[in-house]
Amino acid sequence: MATCDECGEYENLPYQCRRCGKTFCGEHRLPENHDCPGLSEWNDPGGVFDSGFDESVNDPGGSGEADGVAGRVKRRVARETGTGGLVSYFRGNATYVILAAMWLTFVAQWIALFVGGPQLHNNLFVLRSDALGNVWTLVTSVFSHDPGILFHIIGNSIVIFFFGPLVERAVGSKRFVGFFLVAGAAAGLGHVLFALGTGAPTTGVLGASGAGFAILGVLTVWRPNLEILLFFIIPMKLKFLTWGVAIVSLALVVASGTGGVGGIAHLAHLIGFAIGLAYGNMNRDLANRAGGVGGIPMGARGPGGPGGPGRRF
Repeated sequence: MATCDECGEYENLPYQCRRCGKTFCGEHRLPENHDCPGLSEWNDPGGVFDSGFDESVNDPGGSGEADGVAGRVKRRVARETGTGGLVSYFRGNATYVILAAMWLTFVAQWIALFVGGPQLHNNLFVLRSDALGNVWTLVTSVFSHDPGILFHIIGNSIVIFFFGPLVERAVGSKRFVGFFLVAGAAAGLGHVLFALGTGAPTTGVLGASGAGFAILGVLTVWRPNLEILLFFIIPMKLKFLTWGVAIVSLALVVASGTGGVGGIAHLAHLIGFAIGLAYGNMNRDLANRAGGVGGIPMGARGPGGPGGPGRRF
């Protein structure tokens, strides 16, 4: 959340210009709408971003090289800002697309249970140690949740809803989706392989918890002192929550020797958290664009919530 650097309007979902690093509302997010100084730097003499075709060739009345440069700038702006097409609606909103996919998958899980019972459900949605050949479950298991425990998907949705946009705005939607899927799949696979290596009984894993902890890991590196309201009530710094949960999870993994306790894949949480810490450390420069995560300046206030961004940076 931030104010537009052009008009001063308060914006819940601010955009950050890749050229000047400033934050803008939807009306002023395009470089040409806020007189971005980066536009003057796009002479692109080598044609790196051009297709190699000069538009002036087909325009006898054009002004030659000047029109060619202007055309390249226009095409490049269009590519980077996504001003058209169906995909443009998902840029900057990948977090919410992921959340929608989770809940649609949850509905599909119930349909599978009703149509084919637990066997069909498990074959489609659960990453299992005795069925690693079902490679699709590396992805489907990230979006799936325990159908019998509604809080499982609600809890993960809350974490992703509050924290996901902060990371997405900093790294971009494409990279965020890739990070989410890789972290979630790696966390689940690591848990299953650990169970196999320790001779544990058949183990299955599902849920976005690993990916959620990866997101928390990134923010633990970038903004460890971010204040949150745990359960909408208890104020604390993010680092105390994440490291506290990590220590408890590690203790439970060591005590059980199987990576999970009480039906919870604690090892998957730890793997996701470790991936997030590594990713955050490798991309520290992204956290500092415009002075804050995803263009949110230091001192900005966010919504409180259970594991939500809390009140201030």
